[in-house]
Amino acid sequence: MKLNNRTAIVSCYAVNPYKGSEDGTGWNILMSIAKYNKVIAITRENNQSAIDKYFSDNDVDFADNIQFEYFDLPYYLRFWKKKSRGALLYFYLWQIGLVFFIKSRKFKFDIAHHLNFHSDWMPSFLWVFGKPFVWGPIGHHPKIPRDFIVHTSGRKGWLMDRLKWYSKCAFWKFSPSLYMTKSKASKILCINTSVQKVLSLPKEKVVVLPAVGTQFAPHLPRITDEFQVLSIGRFVPLKGFDLTIESFARSYFQQDEVTQSKMQLILIGKGPMKTRLSVLAQDLNIDHAVSFIDWIDRKDLDQYFANASVFLFPSHEGAGMVVPEALSFGIPTICLDNIGPGESIDTTCGIAVNAASRGESIMKLGDAISMLVKDASLQSDLSSGATERFENRFTWKSKGVLITNIYQTIVNAETLEQEAIEVKGL
Repeated sequence: MKLNNRTAIVSCYAVNPYKGSEDGTGWNILMSIAKYNKVIAITRENNQSAIDKYFSDNDVDFADNIQFEYFDLPYYLRFWKKKSRGALLYFYLWQIGLVFFIKSRKFKFDIAHHLNFHSDWMPSFLWVFGKPFVWGPIGHHPKIPRDFIVHTSGRKGWLMDRLKWYSKCAFWKFSPSLYMTKSKASKILCINTSVQKVLSLPKEKVVVLPAVGTQFAPHLPRITDEFQVLSIGRFVPLKGFDLTIESFARSYFQQDEVTQSKMQLILIGKGPMKTRLSVLAQDLNIDHAVSFIDWIDRKDLDQYFANASVFLFPSHEGAGMVVPEALSFGIPTICLDNIGPGESIDTTCGIAVNAASRGESIMKLGDAISMLVKDASLQSDLSSGATERFENRFTWKSKGVLITNIYQTIVNAETLEQEAIEVKGL
């Protein structure tokens, strides 16, 4: 694909080549765009050292396509922000300040693109420049069913979750800034299919583009004969690790002793629920078959992926970065049939469980594990399907090509519209 001669100014609050999650996703999408477009990327000042190191250590053949600019609000508007505390409020204020920063620097650009955070209730202000405007990819987390969250966080946790939910509802219904963001956007990139419904978006503006993706997996040998069930993420209620442990236990006790001796559940991550999850494994008498591992280096994590027989991820979130990573290693995935991980897989590469209650979810997830334990042929077929699903849907290159085509389409449409106005005025 040839280099697009248009310049895009991209708001990318969180980008870091050495981090995962939001920062890693933002970085990879940004770099995919820069392969085919001239880009002015504006991010926070605390990302500069990592970005400079990356370009110093790596030979990037399209480095001339991308110009990084760094912006933060004055200290008196950010002294109160401590890591994640106050992050969303600061992000909102940062976006307002960004408009004045762009105006003061007098950047020349053809397209404005708000890249991240991936939130469907937080507005952007890049539309004020009157340029073709792309918003997203943005995502939507569905409301976690009551019985799932009460079981893990109690009534207080459920009330706090609902408070956050109804705060989002207030933005969706009453925020004039969000209304302007939706109405002025030329295209809106949506992580999953629910965003269009929640925001009442016209179909012609919507492009479904899963933000999650990864590179092709390294070819690592499998170095164990165990049936390893792998799950990765923050130990928080949203991720459903209690379902992971309980469904593994159900499958474990359905097997004979020989099969049990080969089964292992590996949980990689950190978070406030770790102690509770460890106690749960003990209470279910499977702690000898469960391993908790803190966050590890990427190269070490790759070997865990290579050894895994199945990836179990019953998360309630609207995305799930680790699912494409698992697919890239050819690992069958078991998850809930929802708008997040459930939309990332299909029947060729995994099993998405549709259940009306927490108890039914545990039963069906456990039975899905048992199905793969007992049927090596099915496991092999789903493994092949996982690799194919990844190649067709989750490479960063495919996202860069798609976004470039969107840029060209909206700029051409804007040019034709302007020419029509000029002709009409003659």
